[in-house]
This record gives sequence, structure tokens and C-alpha cells, in this order.
Amino acid sequence: MTTDIHWFSIAEATELIVARKLSPVEFTEALLRRIEGIEGRVNAFITVDGDAAMTAASTAADAIAKGGEHGPLHGVPVALKDIFGLAGVRMTAGSKILAENVAAEDAEATARLRAAGAIIPGKLNLHEFAFGATGVNPHYGAARNPWDLERITGGSSSGSGASVAGGECAAALGTDTGGSIRIPASLCGIVGLKPTYGRVSRRGVLPLSWSLDHVGPMTRTVEDAAIILQVIAGRDTAEASTSDEPVPDYTQGLRGGVQGLRIGVPKQFFFENVDAEVESAVRSALSLLEAMGAVILEVAVPLISEIPGGVTAIMLPEALAYHQKWMSERPDDYGDDVRYRLELGATFLAVHYVQAQRLRELAIEAWRAETFSKVDLIATPTTPITARAIEQGDLQVTFNLIRFTNPFNFLGVPAISVPCGFSGEGLPVGLQLAGRWWDEATVLRAAHAYEQATDWHQRRPPL
Repeated sequence: MTTDIHWFSIAEATELIVARKLSPVEFTEALLRRIEGIEGRVNAFITVDGDAAMTAASTAADAIAKGGEHGPLHGVPVALKDIFGLAGVRMTAGSKILAENVAAEDAEATARLRAAGAIIPGKLNLHEFAFGATGVNPHYGAARNPWDLERITGGSSSGSGASVAGGECAAALGTDTGGSIRIPASLCGIVGLKPTYGRVSRRGVLPLSWSLDHVGPMTRTVEDAAIILQVIAGRDTAEASTSDEPVPDYTQGLRGGVQGLRIGVPKQFFFENVDAEVESAVRSALSLLEAMGAVILEVAVPLISEIPGGVTAIMLPEALAYHQKWMSERPDDYGDDVRYRLELGATFLAVHYVQAQRLRELAIEAWRAETFSKVDLIATPTTPITARAIEQGDLQVTFNLIRFTNPFNFLGVPAISVPCGFSGEGLPVGLQLAGRWWDEATVLRAAHAYEQATDWHQRRPPL
């Protein structure tokens, strides 16, 4: 067996495991060795539970040997951002306040992964309480970008991005409130999918902003993102925000190509103040999609100048509502940047919050009528910049990182980041594709077609 087992995709690994050409024990051991070998430099994990992972791998191997039933993730290690409940394992949320907190039960998404046969090797680093876009954490240290260890990963799902990009796990779960899956996916050169709001249960996941939070997969290929989404998507009767909307077979139409697909390029906002190398990579990706048969159209994006303010007026008060007790009793236990954002939440009045939620309704109606009636997808850069140096992870960098992602949290539509190039410094660039509500299938199909026509996803960081 190749020495590069840790780079196997989910699709590759499961095919080999079912064929008894790769043991779950062998796969898990390879990934744990990888973690041991590079974690001192990457800092992607807060907790590694190697013993539990190996026990689960042995159980999975026994089931295969006995010819038992197996799920779509049988024997595959998938790590969790450290705000997902994993029964009996600490859940710190990247904070000092919850440093000794132990989850009493699995989050719903965790339970679905395990029911599908996944092995959980540990819990991943993140921006404190998922409230930031850089991944610089004052309590557990910054997760470091595998492409350049002096650079940020993006956040808040920083460890998720770093661990997948660095070959420490086959996939990871992240959360996305203003871009926290897609930003690290873009900066780390992997795939990150934010599903439609309500597609995946958030029960057992520590909240940042209830009406903006999304759960989704972070993987090295689009096919793997589809496989993970298939497992975690669907109604959770114990979580009111989830939907009864039918869940299609995401892998079935993955290879349908982009012929005739209408892809909208926004006339304003999404290409303003963008690094030249980022814009060049994204424009080249659009040209390739057009050559592959997609129809590229300029499109209006209604209320786009008002949407970022609406996100802020919802996110900050909702975050403060969750943190109010700790902010009263333990304010000094927060990192400076997170405490500052929570203090800002107190400056918003109820009328501001209500107006922002009303704006959200108007924006959804306008995008449905004026934008998604004309195109199937929207294409933009995921972030206007590449990964900055860790010491530059300030508020201005945060503002830049979230500019092109948070409108799609506000709207609640599915959006994916897929690698589309590298800067002259060897830093990844991401293409963002957003689709209609509940139409993750088309988002995945277009992303997969682009991915398979390029080799960006096959490149590996110099670790």
C-alpha cells in the first residue's frame, strides 16, 4: 500500500475498504501518524483521541471481515470543529471559559457521521467561540496554514481547514455563520460547502448566531463533500430550524457537467477591491466554465450594499444573547477581539435587529425574483485576498475575508468554495459558487465539473 494513505479521498478509501484492500485500522493509523508528525507545526487539533479512534477502527475492520453491513463512511476518519458535541469528550469552543467542558451527548451531525461508519479522531481548533474569521486564537494558539505556516488558515473553522489541507483527516465538519467554512476552505486550498439554512441540524453544536449558523463539510474533493452532506442532511424532529425539504442523492447527478447551466457574475460588489491575482484566477475559472458549456451572464444582486450591515445587526446581538451571562461574570476570560465584538452587540437596539430581519425577508424576495430567476448559480471570489501573515490577523483582514461570503448566510442559500488557482507566493485562491435554496445538487455538480477539469485540488502543501 502507498505510503501516502493519508491523502486518500473518502471515495477512494471507502472503495478500498469495502473491497478489503485497505483496512480501517491501516487508514486510521496512517492519519494518526500524520497528526503526530505535523501537528506540532500546524496546530489544527485541540484534542486528539487516538485510542478511541483505533478502537472504532478495529470495530469497523471486524465488521468488514464478517461481511456485515457498512455505511457510506465506514472506517473513514472525520474530525470535528470543537463546537460539535462528542459524548464524553471535552468541547472547548476554543475558549478559556469552556476549557474543561465535556459534552454529555453527540451533536446530531456527529451521531449521523458515526451511524454512517465514520471514525472521529478528535476535535479541531477554531477562532474562539467561532467568532472570528482569521483562526488566531489567544488560548490555544493559531491554527497554521499548511501552505505557509506563518499564514492564517482563515476562520472560524481554522483547524478544520488546516487538518484537511494537511492530510490529518479525510474530512472535517465546520460551521459557517459569515463564511467560516468557505473562508478557510479558500485560504487552505480545499472544498468547503455551506448548505441551505435548515438543511443540516445544528442540535448539539454551540451557537454563534442562531439565525445565521450553518453546518457543513470540509473536504479535499467535491465528491467527498457530497458524500458527507448526504449523511448529515435532512430533517431533525428535535431541531425546529431544520426542514422537511426532500434530500436528493447528491452523488447521482454529480457528473452531469455544466452544459447550458446559467452562471451569473455580479455586476457590483463582488469584484470590488480584490487582489489582482485572486480576480485573475476567478476570471480564468469562469472562462473555463464557459468553454465547458456554461452560459456566463452579468446579473444584478439586489440590496447588496445593505446586506453586510444586516448581517452585523443580526449576528452581534444574537451572539451577545448567548454569551450574556459569561460577559457579566467572566469578561476577562475572553480574547480581546471576541470580547470587543460581544460588547458591540450591546450597542444595537431591538429596532435595529427587527429591521435587519425585515431586510433579510426583502433581500430573499428580491434575489429570488431578480437574480435566481435568471441564473442557476452565482460565481464570485470566495475571499478578495489570500492568506495573510498570522500577525496581520486584525479587524481589517477579518472585514476583507467575510465580504463575499456573509451575504449568502443572510440569504440562507447554499454556497461552496472550490480551489481555482494559486498566487505567485503559492497561496490558494477559491472560487465561490452559490445556488438557489435547497439546490445543493446544482452547486455540487458545477463545482465538481470545474474541479475535474483542473488539477488544483490534487496539489499538496509542502509539509
